[in-house]
Amino acid sequence: MASGDYYDILGVQKGCSDEELKKAYRKLAKQYHPDLNPGDKAAEQKFKDVNEAYSVLSDADKRRKYDQFGKGAVDGSGGFGGGSYGGYGVDFDPMDIFNSFFGGGFGGFGGSSSRRRNGPSKGADLKYGMSLEFMEAAFGCEKDISFSREDLCPSCKGSGAKAGTAPETCPSCRGSGRIQTQTQTLFGMTMVTKDCPACGGRGTVIRTPCPDCNGKGRKVTKRNLHVKVPAGVDTGDMLPIYGEGEPGRNGGQKGNLYIEFKVKKHEVFVRQGRNTFCEVPITLGQAALGAEIEVPTIDGPMKYQVKEGTQPGDQQTFKNRGITDKNTPSIRGDHTVRFVIEIPTKLNDSQKKLLKQFEASLTEKNYAKKNTFFENLKKIFK
Repeated sequence: MASGDYYDILGVQKGCSDEELKKAYRKLAKQYHPDLNPGDKAAEQKFKDVNEAYSVLSDADKRRKYDQFGKGAVDGSGGFGGGSYGGYGVDFDPMDIFNSFFGGGFGGFGGSSSRRRNGPSKGADLKYGMSLEFMEAAFGCEKDISFSREDLCPSCKGSGAKAGTAPETCPSCRGSGRIQTQTQTLFGMTMVTKDCPACGGRGTVIRTPCPDCNGKGRKVTKRNLHVKVPAGVDTGDMLPIYGEGEPGRNGGQKGNLYIEFKVKKHEVFVRQGRNTFCEVPITLGQAALGAEIEVPTIDGPMKYQVKEGTQPGDQQTFKNRGITDKNTPSIRGDHTVRFVIEIPTKLNDSQKKLLKQFEASLTEKNYAKKNTFFENLKKIFK
């Protein structure tokens, strides 16, 4: 625990605003930062004290408890505390607070950045574009695909060193992958941490590179996969194939392969999510008299009785005749048929004569929409 009152450590008054607290913290954190005071244990301790004070006073709940009960309410002894960092009774890392303000521009304190840098990291994810026919997407299919990816070199098992040899610890950075140099800044001489130029930040050097991968430890290889495409996928959907991406670094897990689908248009059917649609042309006689016809569905044609007096644009929906839900195979969408009445063309004289006779036989009772339209028109102009 820091000695002294938290407000005194930050040089602010009790009841100060959040902005005043931040301003005081920024000033002191920069002043006592270890990279600006290399080897100065007193400055390092003050830096920790400043961060400890700020971690409590910047938290509204902790600040209230501190104001009421003192440090015992926030150091774990009074039942309010959490874990600790470096022997402190509050749950924080001084560098986490500092980096939240200054973006991690200073390095080397405690070596945490170099440890994270050289730790295991997941391999890169890959994406593969797959084109599907409409019916392949609707019912699912199986495809064989080929793609290129980086893999660990089989000769050196990813080490980059020739068989029988091994990478050595970099003598320049002693395996950390990072080195510190002094540079002149506005604050005076400052220690700056950067990648070790001798090893490129890896922490190891290869004296005898693997001839098959030139010391990279990786080679581009061709990968063949048999993929099962689930029923119901649509354009833009992504199918993850876990562990088929590139290998990770320093023992990290492999990335994933994501297959992105693009579904081709169909000559008859249109799709909206799980539902399918199509237009079916019928004759004037079929629309007027009714008739049994075949309507197309993705499962094949099915019998349907066209109702007498069917009008242009009338629709009929067939339940569970659409696309299977890709996440719940027991669910299917619907299929909707829209009827288009085709007016006959290229009539001969005999057909025209018959049609005129038929037209003459009709009365207003046979044209409900026409009569309604003109009745409304009369009302508008009247």
